[in-house]
Amino acid sequence: MLANLIRATWWRFMATAITSTLFGLASVALVALINEIINSSPEARAEQFTYFAVLAVSGVILQLCSKIFAEQLTEQSQATVRSQVAEHVVNAEFNDVEAQGAGKIKSCLTEHSLRVSEFFQRLPGILTNAMIVLGSFAYMAWLDWRVFIFAVLTLIVGSVGYSLANSTAFKKVTEAAKIQDSLYDQFDSIYDGAKELKLHKSKRRIFVDHVIGDTISLLRARRVQGATIYHYAASWGGFSIFAFIGGALYFLSGQASDTTKVMSGFALLFLYMLTPLEVMLAAIPKAAAAKASANTISEMTAKMSLISQQSTTELTEFECIELKALSHGYYHEQSDEVFALTPINLTLNRGEIIYLVGGNGSGKTTFAKLLCGLYPAKEGDLYVDGQLITAAKLDSYRQLFSAVFSDFHLFDRLLDCQDKVLQDKGNDLIKKLNLHHKVAIKDGAFTTQKLSQGQRKRLALVVTYLEDRPFYVFDEWAADQDPVFKDVFYTELLPALSARGKTVFVITHDDKYFHLADRLLRMENGQLTEGKSGLAQKMAI
Repeated sequence: MLANLIRATWWRFMATAITSTLFGLASVALVALINEIINSSPEARAEQFTYFAVLAVSGVILQLCSKIFAEQLTEQSQATVRSQVAEHVVNAEFNDVEAQGAGKIKSCLTEHSLRVSEFFQRLPGILTNAMIVLGSFAYMAWLDWRVFIFAVLTLIVGSVGYSLANSTAFKKVTEAAKIQDSLYDQFDSIYDGAKELKLHKSKRRIFVDHVIGDTISLLRARRVQGATIYHYAASWGGFSIFAFIGGALYFLSGQASDTTKVMSGFALLFLYMLTPLEVMLAAIPKAAAAKASANTISEMTAKMSLISQQSTTELTEFECIELKALSHGYYHEQSDEVFALTPINLTLNRGEIIYLVGGNGSGKTTFAKLLCGLYPAKEGDLYVDGQLITAAKLDSYRQLFSAVFSDFHLFDRLLDCQDKVLQDKGNDLIKKLNLHHKVAIKDGAFTTQKLSQGQRKRLALVVTYLEDRPFYVFDEWAADQDPVFKDVFYTELLPALSARGKTVFVITHDDKYFHLADRLLRMENGQLTEGKSGLAQKMAI
């Protein structure tokens, strides 16, 4: 993923890399020039001071440009990662998104994307200090090739030890990234489960101490373990450097020839190299964390198949939808077994009002999602007016439906209903549903969402009306409504939709209104049956 991100931000990446590299080289040149000035004659110093001024000004300018480019690169990289992840999730198949879970997706959009962008933020420092180290070694080779070889051997020994520690630390960092994903799910529970936690003191204590508390402690432990190993490795690197400095100076002090310039050069270089080496060593854990986060994002997106875009035409109308031996299965946690819808044969016609009834966990919502095309069928075929709906046509098929599921989401704006006439129509519907004193549609958005669950469902109903699709699905819509709104829903709104040629599919337990359905279906343990009429089915129940 990091390679793709570099390609997406290539010109800012190159500008950052070039200016940072040149700044590093200018810094080394300044140190070398200082050593030359110290050991040169007074006559030569005038020209050398001119070079010093040019290098100093150039270094300041290069450093400034490097930091500006790096800041732009950091923000662009984070924006690019978040845009790419959001786009992939939005365009992925629903069952794959559901399988990944909200916590992991949210973690990738927030902390993981931030860690990836931090790599680019540290890029100038890494490149600059790398150039300082490499330039210093080159100057060492020019001063004395024997000491240079000693320096290279020391670097190899230090690198081997550091690499071994780094691989162990990276495992800890990667494990911490996975623990963080589960922690985001538990963060959601703090708000979503607030009512339950307030009612039970013991639940609050267990949740804080043993659920979220244990996860936070485990995450902290893994991150501390990884960082500690990195610090051990950095200390080993520091010890190697000081051992080299001592050995080099001891070797040079025993030479018979004049080694003042060489010794002062090595002393200046190593003192100057200490900070760059520390910065580079400190950047490695951050780079490892960025790599782990990038891997997490890549793994998540790889597990989500994108919606097929092969179909060139979208379905807008239908006369009948046929399900032939259609089935779907999934793992059911409560029963610890695979729940399956038995092969379903059903024909749904334009303008019908169909009620689906059944107990909790019988498979009603699963069937509704299968009918809408949100879940792919494991077996069987789906036809619209005799036309087979293949995987490539499934997204086109989904455009026939508008739905309000029991776990619906209400966006803060009308995403596809910006027309002024539609907004006026929406406000009329809001008034009919007695919401006009609390909310309205203004400039394509809702003025508020601070509503009760029942009121939010009525607002979601308004959105489906404005979408004006040929097939409507309502999953327990009336469950949170007052009796007066239930009556309006079943006796006025649904018949009005049917009169306009819309097919209406309602999951319900309100047997008071069963007689209003054209057809009544029952779901029992994944098996769908149909009564002869709404009234007969009501009497049987």
